[in-house]
Amino acid sequence: MTIYHESIKAQTGVRVTFEDITPRVKNIVKSSKVSNGIVLVYTQHTSCSVFIQEDSEDITYWNETPLILQDMINVLSKIIPTCEYEGQYLHPGPIHMQHAKEWRNEKSEWLLNTDGHLRSVLVGRSVTVPVKEEEVLLGEFGVIYFSDMDQTRERERTIWVTVIGE
Repeated sequence: MTIYHESIKAQTGVRVTFEDITPRVKNIVKSSKVSNGIVLVYTQHTSCSVFIQEDSEDITYWNETPLILQDMINVLSKIIPTCEYEGQYLHPGPIHMQHAKEWRNEKSEWLLNTDGHLRSVLVGRSVTVPVKEEEVLLGEFGVIYFSDMDQTRERERTIWVTVIGE
């Protein structure tokens, strides 16, 4: 049995961002030389998600987001409103804020990201997809997306890909 690890980097913005990482995942599977098994795609960032959705040919007028993903943002915003001011959510509390500033030199406005953390829990931070005869079995319309739901700052994020099989 082979276990192969590789990572993908993604640059995110100040709105909810999405990136189609399907081609890079498929390339990693090919590099792994695993013919039959599974591929796990995972992010450790607690305000980010990895999920499978279909592609949507239409995009928002910002030329950034496929409409199916904008629909997802709209629905999640109704369930978990965007954090706009201190005290809107219980988190972050005063102890967390103090530690974030002292230990990690974070700015106060960066801590207004509770909505991103809650949304990522609902959507999930990983997917596992079968690999058969070197093909990632996503179906006709399946796309693997990475999303950063933290809207407070731009960052580089890491997505981990693990291929297991023979």
